Amino acid sequence: MLYICPTPIGNLEDITLRVLRVLQEVDLILAEDTRHTGQLLHHYQIARPLESLHEHNEKGKTTRILDLLRSGTTMALVSDAGMPGISDPGAFLIREVIEEGLPLEVLPGANAALVAFLQSGFSSPHFLFYGFLPRRKKDRIQVLEELENLIYPVIFYEAPHRLRAMLDDLLHVFGDRSISISRELTKRYEETTRGTISELVKHYSEEKPRGEFVVTVAGKEAVNVEKNEDDILHLLEHLMSSGLSRRTAVEQVSEKHRLPKNQVYEIALRLTPED
Repeated sequence: MLYICPTPIGNLEDITLRVLRVLQEVDLILAEDTRHTGQLLHHYQIARPLESLHEHNEKGKTTRILDLLRSGTTMALVSDAGMPGISDPGAFLIREVIEEGLPLEVLPGANAALVAFLQSGFSSPHFLFYGFLPRRKKDRIQVLEELENLIYPVIFYEAPHRLRAMLDDLLHVFGDRSISISRELTKRYEETTRGTISELVKHYSEEKPRGEFVVTVAGKEAVNVEKNEDDILHLLEHLMSSGLSRRTAVEQVSEKHRLPKNQVYEIALRLTPED
């Protein structure tokens, strides 16, 4: 049997009794980082053999793991935090175990995306979890353009050193929607910041992003087509301060929010006088 075991995303108390029992009983624990998992096991006084399974060796080790399962070895798969296989190593192994018809059991537990979604306060029976966006700007823009018309919230994971670039691209593609950004969930410095995308662009331009982030963005349906003038003004100001001409900024805002171009242009005149 291969048990898929979610582990705490920060607070060590966020682990189920069932996961603890399984970790105590299996023959081998497959861990993304044996040092990190070793700290968790030490905290709960669990002494079981550990072996690494991460993104760089997962495919190479899978054949041997399948052989061990066939021979009757019981194993637990864990990642550093949360559910293995969800933006973490494990998805390849899980698929191979299923295709080989070997026993597999997924245990429920901590998940950062769900915590952050509820923290956002967005009222929606549906959402899309995307995970990490591509690192290259061109690829990131392409993905966002594919997602921009979804009518329900979208949840992303992001590293601190890429957050600012991601927010700039979100504003450019999605427009100035409502957004919620959670960092360091369940940890000592946990924080959730809510507002519009442009407000959080400003916030993280003044404050250096630290920690791991979950970003939840409102869906297209949540964007009011009859946007109030202050929101339009802030968005135009951001676009023009980024180097766009007034005409180009007006065209982008008008197109993305389906507003009359002359209405947006009149608002833009408040930022700079006519040439």
